[in-house]
Amino acid sequence: MGVIMEKRLRIYNVIGAIVVFVGIPVLLYTLGEYPRRSILKETISLMTILAFSLMLLQFFLARSNNYLLKVHKMASVVKVHKFIGYFFITILLVHPFLIVLPRFFESGVDPKDAFLTLITSFDRSGVILGMLAYATMLLIGLTSFFRKKLPITYKTWRIFHGILSVIFIGLASWHVLSMGRHINLAITVYILVLSILGVQLLLNTYFSNSSKKAGGK
Repeated sequence: MGVIMEKRLRIYNVIGAIVVFVGIPVLLYTLGEYPRRSILKETISLMTILAFSLMLLQFFLARSNNYLLKVHKMASVVKVHKFIGYFFITILLVHPFLIVLPRFFESGVDPKDAFLTLITSFDRSGVILGMLAYATMLLIGLTSFFRKKLPITYKTWRIFHGILSVIFIGLASWHVLSMGRHINLAITVYILVLSILGVQLLLNTYFSNSSKKAGGK
């Protein structure tokens, strides 16, 4: 593959990622038919949607994406993967607090009471799923940040990281689809398709590696 072609493919990949993981969510959000709220609330909603879609992108920025690594250096992919992970995990970690943030500028329920009600609504499956996803995401962030200090090998950590990622996407997607205010058929299909493709890409890598090792014995 020529140098010029590699550069073009890298540009196409970047454009494609922006279109799929930023452009499409914004378009679906803009075209959605639901009552608009205050600028602050809509900004928080859009920011959360983009954070989630870019977390889905993480599956496609992993070592399992052989196509991507043919034209991009592994070091560059890892840097982008880490940046998106740490930056948007931070946004999703403050998500529960962002939900009640507008209460500070509205009359009615006290923000503290609203937050306590939110995190103690155990009768709602969507809330429980959100809490489980939140805990899993926090574990992913901590084990990634302190990876070199963990008493396990890099290979074991990668498998553990992959398993946690699959669990997180499953819980988070279920939570979003069951409680998301802006969820409609188009966004549902978008989330399910990317989640399934991302998980399949990861699982194929693990299974293919296992098959190669089994065949080599």
